[in-house]
Amino acid sequence: MTAPAAPTQQSPATPGGPKSRNLAAVTYRYSMLGVLAILIVVASILYDGFLAPDNLRDILVQNASVGIIAVGMTFVIISGGFDLSVGATYALGSTVFAGVMISTNSIALAGVIALTAGVVCGLANGLLVARLKINPFVATLGSASVIAGIAYIYSNSAPFIVSDRSFQALANSRTLGVPTPILILLVTFTVGGLVLSKTTVGRNVQAVGGNVEAAWLSGLRVPTLTAGVYVLTGALAALAGMIDASRLAVGQADVGATMALDAIAIVVVGGTSLRGGEGAMWRSFVGLLILATLTNVFYSLNVSQHWQLIAKGLIVIAAVALDAAVRRKS
Repeated sequence: MTAPAAPTQQSPATPGGPKSRNLAAVTYRYSMLGVLAILIVVASILYDGFLAPDNLRDILVQNASVGIIAVGMTFVIISGGFDLSVGATYALGSTVFAGVMISTNSIALAGVIALTAGVVCGLANGLLVARLKINPFVATLGSASVIAGIAYIYSNSAPFIVSDRSFQALANSRTLGVPTPILILLVTFTVGGLVLSKTTVGRNVQAVGGNVEAAWLSGLRVPTLTAGVYVLTGALAALAGMIDASRLAVGQADVGATMALDAIAIVVVGGTSLRGGEGAMWRSFVGLLILATLTNVFYSLNVSQHWQLIAKGLIVIAAVALDAAVRRKS
């Protein structure tokens, strides 16, 4: 009898082997930490005051709103979805918060109604995507137009200027010595990260994004999970609008034009895949710090906002291309 042939094994050093693929994935996962470190060094060289405590505080305060939206966007993208309506929901939250404050002189009521408006917007997106099975890109692109129109109608296309100083407390107050917007940002990222990585809900959201058919067969409530991430994103977008309205003492419908691009850029640059099923909240936080640092340096060097838009677009394209390359190797 002839001896059975020994099973062939791929050498770990062979290009495309298991260890090679794992190394590529790990390198990609943590590469943005290296990019952030290099960027901080370069920024501190180009701008002497970059590492000053006041400047670092201002960076976080100015980017708190888009960072809060990015938390919701992380859930949406990991679930395999997309939300282009966050800019319009942000504007609606800003407008409703200021308008109700002027009408009722109650900041608590204004906050509740603004957040409710965000939840309703998110629920509408969730129903369109989860129940009517409309492509997320198309559904949220259409809802963005509707939500923006509602904001313009409510405000009569004019800004709501709030003179009551209590209205500015949300953005200008401090909690335990920390500016409230920064505290809200950190709490939102922390809670979002714990939910995503440590709870059944978070694991189920990742399962839906990874393979929706397998999630169905596993008995997961896919429509509820899908709708839930859009509701969360809508609420966070409205909260972001409230914070900026409080900071500027103005609520208006013509803001947030680039908010969707900025939030998506943060998530993608952080390393969360646009294909869904893979990502982490800490990666989005790294993405936020990278783009916030770039923006701060651009402003310190008086770089035109037009060039900033071009740079953001190129960064997103590069991040998506890198993700695609890593997936082809894995």
